Amino acid sequence: MNRGENFESIPNDLILEIFSRLSSKSIGKCRCVSKLWRSMLLRPDFTELFLTRSASRPRLFFVLKRYNDWCFCSSPQPQNPYEKSLVVAVDYHTKFSKTRWPDFLGLTSGLIYLSIMETYMDRKRMICNPITGKYATLPKLMVNRINLFGFDPIDKQFKVLVMNNKVYNGTGINILTLGTGKMRWRKIRCPLSHKVCGEGICVNGVWYYLACKIDEEYYYVIDEESYVIVCFDVRSEKFKFIDAKCIGRDTTLINYKGKLGGIDWVERGNRELCMWVLEDVEKQKWSKYVYTLPEDEVLIDLDKYYVVGVTARGEVVLSRKCTREPFYVFFFNPERNTLQRVEIQGLGDDRRRFDIYTFVDHVEDLTFNVMKTEYGATSIERERKPTSTGAFASVNKFDALSLLDYDEFTGAEI
Repeated sequence: MNRGENFESIPNDLILEIFSRLSSKSIGKCRCVSKLWRSMLLRPDFTELFLTRSASRPRLFFVLKRYNDWCFCSSPQPQNPYEKSLVVAVDYHTKFSKTRWPDFLGLTSGLIYLSIMETYMDRKRMICNPITGKYATLPKLMVNRINLFGFDPIDKQFKVLVMNNKVYNGTGINILTLGTGKMRWRKIRCPLSHKVCGEGICVNGVWYYLACKIDEEYYYVIDEESYVIVCFDVRSEKFKFIDAKCIGRDTTLINYKGKLGGIDWVERGNRELCMWVLEDVEKQKWSKYVYTLPEDEVLIDLDKYYVVGVTARGEVVLSRKCTREPFYVFFFNPERNTLQRVEIQGLGDDRRRFDIYTFVDHVEDLTFNVMKTEYGATSIERERKPTSTGAFASVNKFDALSLLDYDEFTGAEI
């Protein structure tokens, strides 16, 4: 019996089950093996199976700003809270390069929202799946400073909201629903006058962001130090205010087990974290928790670390805002009062430091059907050849788009 007959004797369901346990990088390689494998790995049922598997093994996701490049990579996220120290390596996926004034605008449900400046007055907004390398350009829209990218888990729709940093009663705000027949910006009205004061977060289909109220008659900010949380329901496209006297400008908004929360140091530089959780949206009831981080020989200079989020298991995650060697991410479990240190290898060396955004609970998804017109980033896997110059040579292209080498990989050229 030859190799082909052996393969055909295996039930399709079992084959797909085996493939679903592979990484996205391995899936990309397998798509290049044969037309049969490619067709199997592009089937919707396999994509759904892969997504289910990915949800059970979430990853840390990193957005690396390197010169004029945006590089997207990820690493395994620790699942065993009893291991005090771990070492993991990053997998590079895609990058956007040769851009003018690139601006990272957000990550929601596996898709990235970013923009580049084509000319002084012309900004291009884009949606990208970093795992598959697929990206799409949004219809052009002039001006506006604040960009929100949310996901409605009920209707399975992504929406982009663009507005000025000051919103007045009745102001028209631009909104775009991805995946609809004719892609166009619509205008919706906001009945709440406010000034946007901080970045937001999308939790279970609702966008939350920090704001100050604006006087309805004289159009000035009532109190720069008194904040509210603005809630935007992605599905109904309605706004509302939530009292947020407990939240400050330096507070990081988090998704705490499906609820809105906020975390801040009680005093910068000490080891205490203060966490507020919105227990009841209608009653606007908050709960307060204060935790002290366990001692760690590495986590000494706390001013260089910030809260990047909370995992689904309730672990508070700390990271730096720039790369350095060694680069650590810390997982603090309040219930067990444990601190787990994870060293992330492959983000660069100590001679070159780059800005980095860290995200938790990232789920890899092979789909990208948010736009009619899609483009594919070109990612090239390379291997070192024994040449005098030590250069890398291209040996294989694939459209699942994970990258092995940091300095030599290429991506979407825009």
